[in-house]
Amino acid sequence: MARAFRLRGYVRRQDKRRLTREGYMRYKKGDEVRLMANSAAEVMLLQRLLRRAGFKPGRAFSKGRQYRQPIYGREQVRRFLEMVNAPEDA
Repeated sequence: MARAFRLRGYVRRQDKRRLTREGYMRYKKGDEVRLMANSAAEVMLLQRLLRRAGFKPGRAFSKGRQYRQPIYGREQVRRFLEMVNAPEDA
């Protein structure tokens, strides 16, 4: 998982200013880690590894020719970054 994150993963943080301006009912995006995979088999492997490590992976989706495996939630993002030794502001 750490390798997948370092190669093609990224973190999206919630925009607190936008949340304050628009409110929770309009702006529902939160913290998220996205791991990219080249095949459905690779996504299944990532999901298996995430579950084994105690994470609840979100529903994978495809974008272009790649697959994305999200991990949602501030606490899960924090734990994941801690586990892969990535800085909190990654």
